[in-house]
Amino acid sequence: MRVVIAEDSVLLREGLTRLLTDRGHDVVAGVGDGEALIKTIAELDGQDLLPDVVVADVRMPPTHTDEGVRAAVQLRKSHPGVGVLVLSQYVEERYATELLAGSSRGVGYLLKDRVAEVREFVDAVVRVAEGGTALDPEVVAQLLGRSRKQDVLAGLTPREREVLGLMAEGRTNSAIARQLVVSDGAVEKHVSNIFSKLGLSPSDGDHRRVLAVLTYLNS
Repeated sequence: MRVVIAEDSVLLREGLTRLLTDRGHDVVAGVGDGEALIKTIAELDGQDLLPDVVVADVRMPPTHTDEGVRAAVQLRKSHPGVGVLVLSQYVEERYATELLAGSSRGVGYLLKDRVAEVREFVDAVVRVAEGGTALDPEVVAQLLGRSRKQDVLAGLTPREREVLGLMAEGRTNSAIARQLVVSDGAVEKHVSNIFSKLGLSPSDGDHRRVLAVLTYLNS
């Protein structure tokens, strides 16, 4: 897959580049701020060489506040076919919500600590590049926590809430079954109950299912 990395720390940017190239992926550009990221994507688009995914830090120069995530949101609007995975030092709920607004296809939000878990990180980058979703469990926990405060999950059982959290991370039914050590059939039943209780129509497509869950969480 083709990757563009936007990270102002040269050490981390080079580390991510090495990590991905060692696994056979092509890092076509590395930039240090949001403006450079937007410019680079526009140039690649003009050459018909768009990347499959952009990995971007939430905070970048010049103010080190929200330049990275604002660039990511802009890219999701201007180039919806390019996956966007943002990295953050800690969960910033407002940024996560802004990034996830609308379609959840090809989007991810991970804490930087997750990069240390190399296989998990690379799997997340590939999943987002392929149009899937990759959400850090801490992000999901906070979104679900906010929802619980609003009593919007009041009708779900504890197990259904657990399944919903794993669904929101982008996991398939089989992956959820392995995580919870239950049968695929049991997970399918939980998923069916969740959609029914939330008034959401079940879908055969995993991405559409995640979109429904995230739309609910952001409502």
